[in-house]
Amino acid sequence: MIRIVHGSVVDQRVDAIVNAANGGLMGGGGVDGAIHRAAGPGLDEECRRLHDEGGCPTGDARLTGAYGISWARHVVHTVGPVFSEHSFEEGARLLASCYERSCDLALAAGDASIAFPAISCGVYGFPLERALPVALDALVPYAVRFDRIVLAMFRRDEFALAREVAREVVRCHDEGDEVVVDA
Repeated sequence: MIRIVHGSVVDQRVDAIVNAANGGLMGGGGVDGAIHRAAGPGLDEECRRLHDEGGCPTGDARLTGAYGISWARHVVHTVGPVFSEHSFEEGARLLASCYERSCDLALAAGDASIAFPAISCGVYGFPLERALPVALDALVPYAVRFDRIVLAMFRRDEFALAREVAREVVRCHDEGDEVVVDA
């Protein structure tokens, strides 16, 4: 089941929380900063080790513990494309890879549920109306492999736009304040 919700990815009660990270995995602003603050110094230490091992290339993902995010088992760090640095086709391919690699790592770690932010849609500039169809195309095949996949839209206007776009690209229905993709 895929659900689109309004809220922070950090607040989703799932096994794996996906972090929209930078390639160095050393924390930053937005979602990345919120996850690092919630998880605490253990996450910073593990990310420092991953940084020293080469970090994470665009379109790929790395798995860490969730540390201070007590309800989650893992944080999956994925590096989305900067919209202005790629053709749309290449950017979409890299973005889809972020969702797929994150799911693959979480499943390999035994996670049954996963929550994503809108990867690359903040400071990386990928327009949500163009990113969401890519995300849904990548995630629909995984819907049967997870108990729950959540797309968390932080701002109310993002959620409203995500609801509108989802209705155009997949079969879905409203369930309370959430959009459920009929996958």
